[in-house]
Amino acid sequence: MTEHRKFDDFPDYLAAERTFLAWVRTGLALMGFGFVVDRFGLFLRQLEAMQGSRVESLGVSVWFGTGLLVLGVGVNLMAAWRHRRIVRELAAGMPPRARPVAQASAIAVILAVIGLALAIYLIAARNAGRASLLNSLEENMPMSANDGIARTPSRYSVDETVERLQAALQAKGVKVFALVDHSGEAAKAGFTMRPTKLLIFGNPRAGTPLMLAAPSVALDLPLKILIAEDADGRVWMSYDTPEYLAARHGVPAELLSNVAIVGTLAARAGE
Repeated sequence: MTEHRKFDDFPDYLAAERTFLAWVRTGLALMGFGFVVDRFGLFLRQLEAMQGSRVESLGVSVWFGTGLLVLGVGVNLMAAWRHRRIVRELAAGMPPRARPVAQASAIAVILAVIGLALAIYLIAARNAGRASLLNSLEENMPMSANDGIARTPSRYSVDETVERLQAALQAKGVKVFALVDHSGEAAKAGFTMRPTKLLIFGNPRAGTPLMLAAPSVALDLPLKILIAEDADGRVWMSYDTPEYLAARHGVPAELLSNVAIVGTLAARAGE
C-alpha cells in the first residue's frame, strides 16, 4: 500500500521552491550586473575615442564583468543542484535538517571583494579620466591666455608712441583702419583708466593671402597693436606674434612674413 504525504507537508516543498527562486534571482542579478560592468568599459572607450583622450586600464572592466557573469551562472547551477537534492529528500520522507551556510557565505564574501575592487577601479578610472581630460585640454590649447602676446617697451608716452606708429605705417604704405581710444571712452562713461589705445592697421596685399590659406585668421586681422601705460607709468606695445597666429589658425609658414611687420613697427616706434 502506497503511503501518500499529508497536505501539511507541502509547505516544505513551497519553502524549497521559494528558496530556489531566490537563488535564481540572485544569479540573474549577478549576470545582469556583470553585463553592465562590461558595457561600462566599452562606453568609456567610446567616450575616449570621441574626446580624443586616453583613459588607462579600461580593460579591467571586462574581467570584472566576465567574473560576475561566471559567478551568476555558478550560482544558478548550485541553486538547481541544491533544489533537486532537497526535493529528493522531501520525497523520501526524510526530516528537514539544517543546511550548510558555507556556500552562501562564500558568495557573500566574493561579492564583497568584487564590490570593493569595483569601487577602487571606478575611482582610478575617474582620476585617470580627469587627468586625461586635462592633458587633452593642454594638447588642444597649447597657448594660455598670456601666450602668443609680445610686449615691447616704449620710451615715449602713449600719444607719442601712437604718433610714431602711425608715421611708420604711413611711410610703408600700410593703411590705418581705426584708432580706438579705450581710456577716452572710459572717461566718457565715468571711469578712470590709464592711457590705453588700440591701433588697427593692415595691408590687403599682405593679409588676403593669409585669409585665403586659413580663412579663420580673419578673426585676428587686421593687425592690432595695443599701446597702454601700466601702473608704474611705463608704456608698452602689445601684439599677437606671427607664430601665435600660425599656430592658432594653421597659417602656412611661408606666409608668416606677411604679418612679421608688426614686430618691426613696434621696435622702431619704441626706440
